[in-house]
Parts: sequence; structure tokens; C-alpha cells
Amino acid sequence: MIKDEKRDFDSEAASWDKEPGRVKLATEITGAIRKDVALTSDMDALDFGCGTGLVTFQLQLFIHSITGVDSSRGMIDVLEQKIAKKNLTNVKTRLFDMEKGDVLEGRYHLIVSSMTFHHIKEIKAIFDQFHHIALPSGYLCIADLDSEGGLFHSDNRGVIHFGFDRDRMRQLFIEAGFDNVRHRTAAKVMKPIHDGKMVEFTVFLMTGRKGV
Repeated sequence: MIKDEKRDFDSEAASWDKEPGRVKLATEITGAIRKDVALTSDMDALDFGCGTGLVTFQLQLFIHSITGVDSSRGMIDVLEQKIAKKNLTNVKTRLFDMEKGDVLEGRYHLIVSSMTFHHIKEIKAIFDQFHHIALPSGYLCIADLDSEGGLFHSDNRGVIHFGFDRDRMRQLFIEAGFDNVRHRTAAKVMKPIHDGKMVEFTVFLMTGRKGV
């Protein structure tokens, strides 16, 4: 981790979707969510750390509505351009920055987050907010890297956690009040590390449910 340095996601937003690996990963994570959650046309969802909406747009096909929230104005701008281009009425956006005191709002049947939590310092506080806005019997699905020792990113600016231990992540779900916590391997990513060697990284999906 490189402390006190943030990654400039605003400047990366315009070209974000041009990386085929990101699109493939989002598709695999969405597929894993669909295996663990029976998506229905009456569901309202929140995509936390939505970026340009790679997961958001895939999920919206199966549910009533989805709100994408992100701390990057650039990412939200790209997402809003895509919404307008597709003339979608069931996808909303919100700029959200917890460090500025923003609080999540609304009530949701499904909360998802994909490859975002390794950038977050105050994990417990976000989990508490998730539990507050989740409707009774609502689902929380978090996809992120298994522990990877800092090798996944070529530039670790803005990376707070070098992946996660699944048992520890499961405990965070439970401490926040989510039950029936389970996990699966959602995707495998082959990437070259600093010496050019190809290494396989795994991405888990952890799912929990709020009590009734």
C-alpha cells in the first residue's frame, strides 16, 4: 500500500471500458451474483463503487431498478452518458464520498459491490450502512480479490488492502448483521506481475442476507 496517495479514477474513466479484462471480469461477477440470488423484476438494487457501470448495466436487465454510486465524478459522468445513450429509466446515479461525510440513502432488496472494497479504509462503517439500507431479507453481495500480497495492481496507489481473507470477510458480514453468509470463486484472472511472470489471481463473491 502506498499511503496518502489516491488513484486518479477521474482521468481513467473515459478509457475504462476499453480494457477487455475488466468487461470479462464484470460479466463473470454478474454471473456469480445470478447464481446466488434469484433476481426478480420487482427488485431495487444499489451498486456501490459502480465505476462506469459494467456490473450495473448487466444487472438492470433482470431487476426493477439499480442505483450506481461512486466517489469518482469522472466515472459517474461516463455512466450517465451510457444511461442517456441507452435511454434507460431504471438506472440512477449518485456521487458518494464517505470521507466527506456522505451517507447512503434509500432501501434496497440487493446491494452489490465489485472490486471496490480493496480501496476502502472504513470497511465496518460501510457494512453498517449497508445493513441499514437493506430491506428485510435483502441481499449483500461483495466481489473482491482473495489475498494477493500486493501483486495484482501494477500501481498500488489507492490500494488499501491487498485482497481479503475470506474467513475475515465472512466475519464482517456477520458482525454487520447479515446471515446465511456463503462464498464462491467468481472469477480467475491471469495477469503478468512486475517480472513479466503470469500469475493467476482469484476473485470471490461473498453473499449474505439480512434477517426479516
